[in-house]
Amino acid sequence: MPMLDIQHLTKSFGGVQALNDLDFHVDKGEIVSVIGPNGAGKTSFFNTVTGYFSPDEGQILFNGVNISGHEPHEITELGIARTFQNVRLFPDMTVLENVMVAQHCRTTTGIFGTLLNTRSFRREEAQIEANAKDVLSFFGKRLQGYRWDQPASVLSYANRRRLEIARAMATEPELILLDEPTAGMNPKETAELTDLIRQLRDDRGYTVVLIEHEMRVVRDVSDRVVVLDHGEKIAEGDFETVSHNPDVIEAYLGRPAEHTDE
Repeated sequence: MPMLDIQHLTKSFGGVQALNDLDFHVDKGEIVSVIGPNGAGKTSFFNTVTGYFSPDEGQILFNGVNISGHEPHEITELGIARTFQNVRLFPDMTVLENVMVAQHCRTTTGIFGTLLNTRSFRREEAQIEANAKDVLSFFGKRLQGYRWDQPASVLSYANRRRLEIARAMATEPELILLDEPTAGMNPKETAELTDLIRQLRDDRGYTVVLIEHEMRVVRDVSDRVVVLDHGEKIAEGDFETVSHNPDVIEAYLGRPAEHTDE
């Protein structure tokens, strides 16, 4: 059974078809890239899977549970985390606090324990802090040591994107959705993040789906690539197969691919 199994997913906005009868699956331990030209429906797809939009038709099964129409916090609790195209951090909170606050979907101490500062609350907060430091250690010196106490607002753009991934990791997901994780990065930063995406799966055991425009990243990390255009899946397979698909070339270039006898 796939970890994520999406069947006939359809979503429109005022007559604009964002997703049209989309079938999509992800197996445990895969890294799957979702690509396509601007307006292809990629972010609408993520938003529908994570509960920001409700589908018009179809179902979304996560570990066999239909999560269609669930609220975003419910989907997070079930084990799906995501990042966004535009970084969404708490700029005035420290790096460590940004990661700690993400774990509160997993806490058991109620409001009274928090207000009364009970022993169980203090024990749980200590564990949350330890977990946050462990997550941040994944990013090496970029988010460790003195960085813990810096406000998120002073981080470089690349480190803010890393911190958003750290915050997603802190929710203890099985599946992480990364929305254009290397957008705005220079070549060195892109290469570093490409390695980190592999390590999310290889070292930490996450299943990963990413939306990405940088084809070198897609080539280097993907077990499988799914191509969307106008909300429909037009190709699926390994990177080499998909990158030579005439329908994919036409979708990106806006004209049919030239066929040769070579």
